[in-house]
Amino acid sequence: MAVWDDLIGQDRVTEQLTAAARDADAYVTAAASGTEPKLSGSAMTHAWLFTGPPGSGLATAARAFAAALQCVSPDRALGGVPGCGFCEGCHTTLVGTHADVEVIHTDQLSIGVKETRGLVRRAQLSPSGGRWQVVVHETADRLTEGAANALLKAVEEPAPRTVWLLCAPSAEDVLPTIRSRCRHLVLRTPPVDAVADTLIRRDGIEPDVALAAARATQGHIDRARRLATDERARARRAAVLALPTRIEDVGDALRAAQQLVDAANEDAKEAVEEVDAKETEEMRAALGASEGGRLPRGTAEVMKELEKRQKSRSTRAKRDSLDLALIDLTAFYRDVLALQLGSSVALANEDVRDAVERIAATTRPEQTLRRMEAVLECRRAIDRNVAPLLAVEAMTVALRAG
Repeated sequence: MAVWDDLIGQDRVTEQLTAAARDADAYVTAAASGTEPKLSGSAMTHAWLFTGPPGSGLATAARAFAAALQCVSPDRALGGVPGCGFCEGCHTTLVGTHADVEVIHTDQLSIGVKETRGLVRRAQLSPSGGRWQVVVHETADRLTEGAANALLKAVEEPAPRTVWLLCAPSAEDVLPTIRSRCRHLVLRTPPVDAVADTLIRRDGIEPDVALAAARATQGHIDRARRLATDERARARRAAVLALPTRIEDVGDALRAAQQLVDAANEDAKEAVEEVDAKETEEMRAALGASEGGRLPRGTAEVMKELEKRQKSRSTRAKRDSLDLALIDLTAFYRDVLALQLGSSVALANEDVRDAVERIAATTRPEQTLRRMEAVLECRRAIDRNVAPLLAVEAMTVALRAG
């Protein structure tokens, strides 16, 4: 299986990355033979920015490209495409053990200057055994301003065989000075049929379930897989989609808001609880805690720092879980608007068509647009650190009054 096989519905991006991997291979081969290598005018460059909507496969594309850059398959020397998926370079990159591929993904609210400076220092080193030193930054949009500035010089003046692969939802999520120095690749939302086909072939999911999940998540492969395989995820989505028909007065709106936030918090708790427990246990063992649980002197600050990181991760998980619920809510009103305008576009929420049709028949398109704006404003407010419950209460009241 080639490294590109997991990149669903991104043929144009795959072609560009394949061409770049070929030129990158030629560059390293020329350097090894004593010929002066050149990248100017080629499809390869030292800094890339991958952007696209959630579920489009930003991290998948970046990791596939990293693997292709490290590919050592003999076939590539005979005109084959780098990125065979089987050689040591490809395999170790894809499983996360390649010594010259650094993958950054944070579950924290942001990435600070200290971590970024350490990353920049490591990126200046020559490859220890691979063909390139590759840094895959899957959450470049979470860099603080100071961290982004620390990264800027490394992107401006990279080491000869260092490649930066930055991922962000949009180009506006990174500093203009950084994006201007990167080659920009825009990924699109994968087609629903392609996502469904992937779930059927690789996960053994029944065709009707796979198609329904792919349609409901609007082409988001990871969410579609979870929705198709996790009963709790389906129950939470059903509760969110029932919300528009349950809000009749202010009391309903406030209760719905509390339930939405509580469900998001419970979902986040499930996601981080096991990780936190394992992390705490490993840290206590590393610090030499006694059988009675007592820690050696001078280690309390280390545990406090761990608790701080875990709290930040929990906050991030709660926000992400709530944001997924708001995305589902937006999709519901998008379906309502499609029916009101007589659009032939397929409904994302075919399983709740009755509710969609009922609201479409009893409200006007301008009301639906105001409700969609209320959901979007709620997402913006939470992103600005407004207390989630307050932001959701404002939204649910607006949904009732819309």
